[in-house]
Amino acid sequence: MVEYTKCGIVGCGYVGTSIAFSLMQSELFQEMVLIDVNVEKAEGEAMDLSHGLAFASPMDIYAGTYEDLEDVGIIIITAGAGQKPGETRLDLVHKNVEIFKQIIPQITRYNQDAILLVVANPVDILTYVTQKLSGFPASRVLGSGTVLDSGRLKYMIGQKLCIDPRSVHSFVIGEHGDSELVAWSCTNVSGVPFDTMCRLRSNHTPKPGYQDDLEEKVKQSAYEIIGRKGFTNYGVAMAVKRICEGIQKDEHCILSVSSMLHGEYGMNNICIGVPCVLGKDGVEDIVILDLSREELDDLGESVSELQSVIEGLNF
Repeated sequence: MVEYTKCGIVGCGYVGTSIAFSLMQSELFQEMVLIDVNVEKAEGEAMDLSHGLAFASPMDIYAGTYEDLEDVGIIIITAGAGQKPGETRLDLVHKNVEIFKQIIPQITRYNQDAILLVVANPVDILTYVTQKLSGFPASRVLGSGTVLDSGRLKYMIGQKLCIDPRSVHSFVIGEHGDSELVAWSCTNVSGVPFDTMCRLRSNHTPKPGYQDDLEEKVKQSAYEIIGRKGFTNYGVAMAVKRICEGIQKDEHCILSVSSMLHGEYGMNNICIGVPCVLGKDGVEDIVILDLSREELDDLGESVSELQSVIEGLNF
């Protein structure tokens, strides 16, 4: 039987260790095991994190092996090659699928009951691969999806309107990548339509194309950060913490994680970022947004792009 007070992180690179640091301060877990192909790296990270426990809540943080995942409730998978300047997330696919072909069987050898949370890129395809390799129910295999992209959008809208981003309600959906889209038809600020709030806060009608500009800024965010510092880590760490919180606390919150579709939005057998209800058993339900015809078409194109990549994989 798994314990949801325990989490495991597979992969101790920039993203994995930032997630570990975020979760260490969250008070969500009492135990955290770090696993990496570089054992000394995992040991060093566990030691460094543990030395901060005098200033945080009690927690057992240690480096371990896959066997230590036996009773872990949430296993976060960040292992894989990172995105380099000039690379798209899809450019990583073959390298990281090969890595996952080694990782997933080792996880499932010791644990058949955990929730698997995929964070490595391309996250939608790797979530799909994880579900197929693990044989776990689709509800217990999810990816970080477009949770971070949605957070970036809310931040940018908040900046534009001088509004707390937590009051912005909007989703980026589709691939966590270049074909993602904003569900503008469902976007509002505390129930007020986005266009109406723009006029209220800026006292003028928004210029044509302003939504396209915001959407493009969201898509380019990761490339800009990678171009400046070489990688992204803090934003995704906070997004993963929020996903874990929804699961561990059984919140029934709605986040745009990557989940397997079974007819929702007219699509099947693909993992993609859409709003999902999250609780202690993982994905409870997929929320169907009232999208415009154009948005549905764009979502279909995003799915088609991922499907074409999956068809070329060998796993």
